[in-house]
Amino acid sequence: MSFLTIFTSPKPFTNPHIDIIQRNAIQNWKALSPDVEVIMVGDEEGMPEVAADAGVQHIKTVEANEFGTPYIKSIFQAAREASGSTYLCFANADMLFFPKLIDDIRAVSQQHEKFLIIGQRWDMDITEPLDFSPGWDQRLKTRLVQEGRLHAPAGSDYFVFHSGQYTQIPDFVIGRPSWDNWMIYNALKQGWPVIDATPDIEIIHQNHDYSHLPGGKPPYGGVEGNQNIAHGKASTKEYYFYLLLDANWQLKDSKVQSNPLTWPRFLRKMEVQIAPLDEEGLRYNIFQRIERYRKRVVRERYTGRKMGEV
Repeated sequence: MSFLTIFTSPKPFTNPHIDIIQRNAIQNWKALSPDVEVIMVGDEEGMPEVAADAGVQHIKTVEANEFGTPYIKSIFQAAREASGSTYLCFANADMLFFPKLIDDIRAVSQQHEKFLIIGQRWDMDITEPLDFSPGWDQRLKTRLVQEGRLHAPAGSDYFVFHSGQYTQIPDFVIGRPSWDNWMIYNALKQGWPVIDATPDIEIIHQNHDYSHLPGGKPPYGGVEGNQNIAHGKASTKEYYFYLLLDANWQLKDSKVQSNPLTWPRFLRKMEVQIAPLDEEGLRYNIFQRIERYRKRVVRERYTGRKMGEV
């Protein structure tokens, strides 16, 4: 029985660059530890061949919407049923991890049974197949120090949690906005520690364009994006306020600690406290001003920062 299952729902492997970075991710996850199982979920073009080449499990059949986009709840359920692991990690198929991920999850599991681990990513331009022969982690870490840029605390690219969590999820679809916000919201409402692991867990996002999506643009708006937002609002009127900045704990030196009140987090707390139910009136205007200022502070703090500069 493996300790951790990393599962994903990749994009089609038809775009040459997407093909390379997704294959990199699958090979990276396999190289982390013998205690890691990898599962690919979905029916996108190229998935059976890549799964066979990599020697990982592929689950083809999942429930999807009228556009053929898989539901998050179906992806999670399929992975949970196929996994023999105590802990699960959903990751976007362009993410790279280091072996320390496993040690840190073990450390957290000794302090809490149920939790949600999330964190900021480091963006890198990677256009070639990576070498995962012995010593790969040191080579990749050296490159990260030289080339990586810390992404602002917006959006989440991986979620680590106990296999008994997230058994009830609204009808969100993969690759569209808002479901990641709901994951944070739900964990906080359930009383699970939401742990920002940025100080301890370094993750790499392999940069890419959005040519796989309609119009070649990020997945905001559109029918499916609006449907995701509507499903979230049906679950709770405040779900969309929850971000990485709302994490109530931090992982540092493999210990779960109170998340320090930085200036961006303080502004975020003010923003959430004053958040209105309706998009009108004085309260909404004040909320918007705080939100804009918080985004500016975050942008100025993180844009272009390298390791050791934040």
